[in-house]
Amino acid sequence: MRTTRLPNGIRVVTEDVPSAHSVATGFWVGVGARDEVPELAGTSHFLEHLLFKGTEARTAASIAEAVDAVGGEMNAYTTHEYTAYYTRLPAGQLGLGLDLLSDVLWAPAFRPREVEAERQVILEELLAEEDCPDDRVYTLLAEAMFPEHPLGVEVLGTEASIRSLGREQIRNFHATWYRPANLVVAAAGRLDHEKVVDGVERRFAGGAGGEAPSRRPPTGLPRRLAVLTRPTEQAYVAVGVPALDRHDDDRFALVVANQVLGGGMSSRLFQTIREDRGLAYSVGSSVSSYSDAGTLVASAGTTPARVPEVLDLVHAELDRILDGGVTEHELGVAKGYVEGSTLLGLEDPGSRMGRLGDAMLTHGDVKEVDEVLERFRAVGRADVDRVLRRVLGGAPRTVAVVGPVPRSRLEELVA
Repeated sequence: MRTTRLPNGIRVVTEDVPSAHSVATGFWVGVGARDEVPELAGTSHFLEHLLFKGTEARTAASIAEAVDAVGGEMNAYTTHEYTAYYTRLPAGQLGLGLDLLSDVLWAPAFRPREVEAERQVILEELLAEEDCPDDRVYTLLAEAMFPEHPLGVEVLGTEASIRSLGREQIRNFHATWYRPANLVVAAAGRLDHEKVVDGVERRFAGGAGGEAPSRRPPTGLPRRLAVLTRPTEQAYVAVGVPALDRHDDDRFALVVANQVLGGGMSSRLFQTIREDRGLAYSVGSSVSSYSDAGTLVASAGTTPARVPEVLDLVHAELDRILDGGVTEHELGVAKGYVEGSTLLGLEDPGSRMGRLGDAMLTHGDVKEVDEVLERFRAVGRADVDRVLRRVLGGAPRTVAVVGPVPRSRLEELVA
């Protein structure tokens, strides 16, 4: 890995993989859904869509044709804390990737008809999300866990905010945050670092300076219950607790603890709820980390009549892992999974590029893979016990349910 900070503030981080036949390049912008005031909710995601609609020199069709002509991929995604744009192309096409990404980020056209066309696309996306209860339960849970805070707001925004967003508001948002000091360029695959640096410098056409958005941590008390009644065949449940931010030293132990709890097919939740009881097809747990907050979430989809039983089992497993910790055998399996999955991810230049961009933008540096693996290898049972006490010991649990389950019955369960 090599890193260079350009005079204008852009950080360029690369990893040369000589055996690769492709190169993945990403432009990571340090602004996301949590950086929007309520009337601008969804602007980061709206902007992500719009940048692919065309530039001063290219139409949306010509951008797509340039990528298709070499068998490549170009896409983007928005999170609460950043927006990432990337290409994955044959190794000899690094210049094309830099051309396209530089053009869409620094010379968007914002043509009025394209703004309106993409507005309709995002409204359709919002409707699609409402039709996916297994996704909707997570947004419902976030709203309850982070009340009156942007981490609890859907990344897509709301129907009202998307309908009211104006072209100049989006343009001003772009001008404010798409600045060099708030940008990381990451690339991995068969490449030369100096050529990447030179390519970014020669193509840069953005304004100087810039800064990262100022963020306030969530302080409101989570709500205990959130219910969205829907006539679905299955009910989807999620139980969440506040967890660690992305900088906490205990984050490695929490990843291991989560793997034991619900991270894979051998996990406690999977074995108890699916394998032993047959109560759900999908069941598991996950950890999310932000710059100043985090969550641990257990979730499952089940028959509406079985929601009380599933919730009881989830709570029981949370209590059991808190009270009794994990066994040496469970610890070994979980650490083996984390190490193996990390190494398997290195087979893909796109995954390598994602690791570089995320780490540089959110931590300010990138740890070598061996250093990260050593942190996981060093996790012991005492570390897992400690992090479980920090996260589960006395923390309020929030329950979210989407499906045809009476709220009154759920209120009895969380009382």
